[in-house]
Amino acid sequence: MTVTNFLIDFFIASVFILIGQLLRSKVGFIQRFFMPSAMVAGLLALAVRYTGILPFSKGIGSYPGTLIILIFAAIGLQGFTIRKNDMKKEVARLGSYFCYKTLAQAIQFSLPVIFSILVISQLFPDINYAFGLLLASGFSGGHGTAAAVGSALAQMGFEDAKDIGMTCATVGLLAGIFGGLIYTKMAARRGYTAYIKDFSYISGDLKTGLISKENRQSMGDETISSTTLDTLAFHLSLLLTCSGAGWFIMDFIYKSTGLDLPSYLFAFLLGVGFFLILKRTPAYDYIDNRVISRISCTATDYLVFFGIASIKIPVVIEYAVPLLMLLIVGMIIVTYMLWVVGPQMNNESWFERSLFVYGYSTGVFAIGFVLLRIVDPDNKSKTLNDTAIVGSLNTPFEMFAWSFGPIMLMQGQHWLFAGLYLALTIACFVVCKACGWWWGGTDKHRPGLGTGETEQAVALEAPGTDK
Repeated sequence: MTVTNFLIDFFIASVFILIGQLLRSKVGFIQRFFMPSAMVAGLLALAVRYTGILPFSKGIGSYPGTLIILIFAAIGLQGFTIRKNDMKKEVARLGSYFCYKTLAQAIQFSLPVIFSILVISQLFPDINYAFGLLLASGFSGGHGTAAAVGSALAQMGFEDAKDIGMTCATVGLLAGIFGGLIYTKMAARRGYTAYIKDFSYISGDLKTGLISKENRQSMGDETISSTTLDTLAFHLSLLLTCSGAGWFIMDFIYKSTGLDLPSYLFAFLLGVGFFLILKRTPAYDYIDNRVISRISCTATDYLVFFGIASIKIPVVIEYAVPLLMLLIVGMIIVTYMLWVVGPQMNNESWFERSLFVYGYSTGVFAIGFVLLRIVDPDNKSKTLNDTAIVGSLNTPFEMFAWSFGPIMLMQGQHWLFAGLYLALTIACFVVCKACGWWWGGTDKHRPGLGTGETEQAVALEAPGTDK
């Protein structure tokens, strides 16, 4: 892949994003579903891409994973906010969200495998016991993980595993997009959304995406003189420093230990480190979080476009009947997690947080991002912040499944594998109950985080820093 390929890919993406914004401003159907311009653009490009007339490079599927690094670096660099004298509430929010996010993965690793063993393999004896794991590899893992797990299973004798996994990933993305939009509209009508209202109450600005002159706000302040360095270049250089260094750390650890940790985690941690150091110096006065946020949101728009435009549709037909059965079970699980478990294990902003996990559980981060952007465009629910914090704690459970799951399922240890994750599923429920993090789901009209709060917020600073 060359620099020219990069330019052409982003040229095509930019043209489609402009078309997407034009359609958002004019088409009522798109407005009714709160569809972001980048999503509209991605769907259009996906449809046109299979005509063969778009000169995309072969690397367009790698852009979302790279852009995620930049986004999490921005989250870290912006720092955290905690409520003064209310640390217990912060721990409860993070703890319950950790349990909920872990549960969303554990239940995908256990129940579909059990269903595949007890039902699908009985109806279709030629299907391998590892068939059920391919749902999670596609839904929770995405195309990259589905390819990795499928390739591992193929090397051990399950030759069609990669195609099945990629099919699950494709269907998961589509279910995440359209299912998430339908559920968002349902929640908005019922008053469960904290930051957007039902369509009939939404202003023209939010309908069309075009902000009228009287409602426009500044994107940020110029903190660096343009005679020395452009302000945007200064902020972008900070983010790219954290992002690139995070990738190098990830690569070093992987080559040294074989531990494949996500690079966005290290970019986030480096961003936090920069924040804690710079906060103690006069240099922090020249960082504008609004500029950082705008760069992050720009990266998110392109991430959404490439995440959707790179979907591989032709693999959806393979293994039609058993795959349909498996996918139905998967959809029941993620829907149950959203509507039933979501309000129980998330207190404030329960729908926003649950919807992000729904998107993450069906179509990886890209879909979670776009759904969250619809219901919480300013990240008031702190869902992205909390995801960055608890993500490293979820990683061991996920990596064990991807690394040892194929081996255990192919070597007759299928019940041990399913049992381990079923036990983890139960443990998540028990911990939430024991710690008082079971919020109750009968009243779903709960306030969102950051709405009508009176608590004083302070920045999380390095020890000894004046507040």
